[in-house]
Amino acid sequence: MTSLPIMTHTDPSTLTRKDFVSSSEVKWCPGCGDYAILAQVQRALPSFGVARENYVFVSGIGCAARFPYYMDTFGIHGIHGRAPAIATGVKLARPDLTVWLATGDGDALAIGGNHFMHVLRRNVGLKVLLFNNRIYGLTKGQYSPTSEMGKKTKSTPLGSVDYPIEPTSIAIGAGASFIARAIASDSASMQDALKRASEHEGTALVEILQNCVIFNDGAFDHVTEDERQLHLVHGKPLIFGKGGSKGIVLGATGRPSVVNVADVDASRLVVHDEQSEFLAFMLSRFEPPDFPTPIGVLHAKPRPTYEAMVHEQVVAAKAARKGSVRELLEGGDTWTVT
Repeated sequence: MTSLPIMTHTDPSTLTRKDFVSSSEVKWCPGCGDYAILAQVQRALPSFGVARENYVFVSGIGCAARFPYYMDTFGIHGIHGRAPAIATGVKLARPDLTVWLATGDGDALAIGGNHFMHVLRRNVGLKVLLFNNRIYGLTKGQYSPTSEMGKKTKSTPLGSVDYPIEPTSIAIGAGASFIARAIASDSASMQDALKRASEHEGTALVEILQNCVIFNDGAFDHVTEDERQLHLVHGKPLIFGKGGSKGIVLGATGRPSVVNVADVDASRLVVHDEQSEFLAFMLSRFEPPDFPTPIGVLHAKPRPTYEAMVHEQVVAAKAARKGSVRELLEGGDTWTVT
């Protein structure tokens, strides 16, 4: 289904949050983290300097996939797991458009895992919002690829025996050029991640930790405690806890550990470098209770986008192929069948 709102040419400088609120009734469960994500995206978009008619929101299947209906922009509600492929097609056909992709942990990492991996490695100019609540919500509470080991659900009554996927680790392995993490209920982390993603020219992945009050309430309670969050700032030491009392150092073997900042020389503290894939992967493997949860930009290293390179090839191919249509069709390797 394609949403085609009536559009007029807009002046980006006059846009407000209300310009992105559609007339569709929002149908998520009361208390769902999706409401916060929707509000934060609608609040952020007017500040990006993009005309409303140049936004396209693409989704797959799941609770997160309702997103295009609630944005007063162009949008496509696709099929399960295939939103990255659809969004890639949109961006290739119209590189001038700003394309956002809304997907969930089940939609993106289970049936859509293949498409998720390839859109990251290709570096298509998309902004990917990965709603992670560690559960299948729309289909009523089955465990998802990000559900923790031992999770008891309707499909795993004795507890899941699957090791969970860490989305940011997968992203690093796939060669993603931008990876950030935010908390749905934290306006500051959301606004910063959305702004940084909007400025990135390649595939920008924003993992959003959110709650599902019906089927997985409290999934990230351990993260919402300020002292368990590691806020990442490029060029600054990895410190956290009350008053920045805790920090991260590397041992002789390169293994990270948590220390009291007062007990070590400041030079030993690991300094965040957004361009380091090694550091980004290390941060992606931080798990409670041993380590805090990194929030912010884990990795940002620009490189040429997929659509830019494809269009360069198209221009070169057109320049090299001159002559009539018949010469074009009969040129190159041909065979005569008798």
